Amino acid sequence: MMNLTDNWNELTPDEKFEARFESLKAAEGVEFVNEEIEEKYKATVQRLKDVIELKQPDRVPIAPNIGFYPAEYAGITAEEAMYDYDKLGMAWEEFNQDFDFDFLVSTAMIGPGPVFETLDYQLYRWPGHGTEPDTSYQCVEDEYMKADEYDALIADPSGFWMRNYLPRIFGSLAPWSQLGPFTDLVELPFVGPSMFPVGLPDVQEAFEKYLEAGREALEWIQATGEIDGKTTATQGVPGFLGGVTKAPFDVLSDTLRGTQPLMIDMFRRPEKIHEAMEQIVPIMIETGIRGATANNNPMVFIPLHKGADSFMSREQFQEFYWPTLKQVILGLVEEGCVPFLFVEGAYNKRLDLIADPELPEGRTYWLFDKTDMVEAKKHLSGKAAIGGNVSASLIKTGTPKEVKDYVKDLMENVADDGGFILSTGVVVDDAEPENLKAMIEAAKEYGVY
Repeated sequence: MMNLTDNWNELTPDEKFEARFESLKAAEGVEFVNEEIEEKYKATVQRLKDVIELKQPDRVPIAPNIGFYPAEYAGITAEEAMYDYDKLGMAWEEFNQDFDFDFLVSTAMIGPGPVFETLDYQLYRWPGHGTEPDTSYQCVEDEYMKADEYDALIADPSGFWMRNYLPRIFGSLAPWSQLGPFTDLVELPFVGPSMFPVGLPDVQEAFEKYLEAGREALEWIQATGEIDGKTTATQGVPGFLGGVTKAPFDVLSDTLRGTQPLMIDMFRRPEKIHEAMEQIVPIMIETGIRGATANNNPMVFIPLHKGADSFMSREQFQEFYWPTLKQVILGLVEEGCVPFLFVEGAYNKRLDLIADPELPEGRTYWLFDKTDMVEAKKHLSGKAAIGGNVSASLIKTGTPKEVKDYVKDLMENVADDGGFILSTGVVVDDAEPENLKAMIEAAKEYGVY
C-alpha cells in the first residue's frame, strides 16, 4: 500500500501525480532477483509515465488486455484457474515467462470462484457455474433496482446497497432485506429495536455466509499477491492496474436498472437518472482512488460500456453519459491518478467530445476497441495518451504476418510521435500463441523511437 505523505492534501495534482509514479517506481517491498531485473522494472515504469505525459519513450509499451487465455495456454480450464490457486499460479507464471509483455498479466483479474459460490452470485455466470468450464464470464442483466426506487438510492446509496441491492444479487444475503439502516442507531432507546433483526436465524446465517466469503477472499488475495509478486520480482514487470471504477451511467445501467429499463427511464424519468448519477460520482471517485493507493499504482481502470456509438445517440451521450464521467475523470486526476478509460465498441462519433478542453493534458489514457485509430489520434494528439486496438479475431484467426502488418501500420500512422501503448482492442480469452508473439516482435521492431 502506498504511504501518502503527511502533507498530501497540500500537494497540487501534478505533485500527487509525480509522487504516485515515484512510489510505483520505488516498488517498496519487492525483492528483485538482481539489479538488472530491478532496472528493467524501473525503465518500464518510466516508459509508461513518458507515454501518459505525451513524451516519446524509448519504444512503444506493450500492454495487451489478457483474460482467461493463460489457462488455455497452460492446458487448464478457466474453472480450474478460479478454484485451484496452485494451477492458477502455474499457468500465469508460465504465460508471463513465455510472452515478453512490458506489464504483468495479473492473476487478480481472475475472480475467486469460491467467493462467488458461497455468496450465490446472481449477477454473473462463471466458468463451470452457468458457463462451460473453459469459457469466460457472462453477465445476467435484470432489474436489480426497481423504477420506483430511485429516491431510496439517492437518499442513502450505502443503505440501498446493503438492504436492497445485495440481497438481490447474492442469494446467500437475501435475509439482509430485513435489516434496518445503521442510521437508526442514534440514541440508547433505539439500540434494541434496531438490533433485533440481526438476531433472526436467517439473518445470522447470511452473516455467516458473508464471513465465510471474506475468509475465502482473503485466501484468494494472498495467493494472487504471492503469485504476482514473484513474477514482478523475477521478471521485472510492473502491474498495469491500480484501481478500478466505473462511469456513473454504467453503474445504473449495468449494475442496477439493466440496459432496457434504463433506456426507458431516459424518457420517463430523466431527472431521477441525473440525481442518481450525481450521488454516484463521489463514490466512483473514491473507489478508484482507494484502489490506486492500496495497490501503489496510479492507473485507474474505467471500462466504458453504454456510451458507445451503437448504444445511444450523440445527444444522449452529451446529456446522460459524458458530464458525470468527466467529473469522475477530473476527481481522479485531482488526486494524482491516471484514468485508464477502456472504450469498448466504437467512439467515432464521440472523439471531439472526449477531447474536452477542460480535461488536463497528459493525464489520461484511452484504450480503443473499434474506434478509428487515426481519427482518435487526430482528436487526442497533444491531449491524451491512446492505445489499442489489435482485434481479438486477428489474434485468434489471423496469421503472424497479418498481425505484424497491422501492428506496423499502427506504429507508422498512430504511434509515430509518442503517446501510444500497443494493446488488444478487447480482453483476450482465446488466441494463437504465435500471433501474440508476432505482436510483441512487431512492436519491438517498428515501435522504437
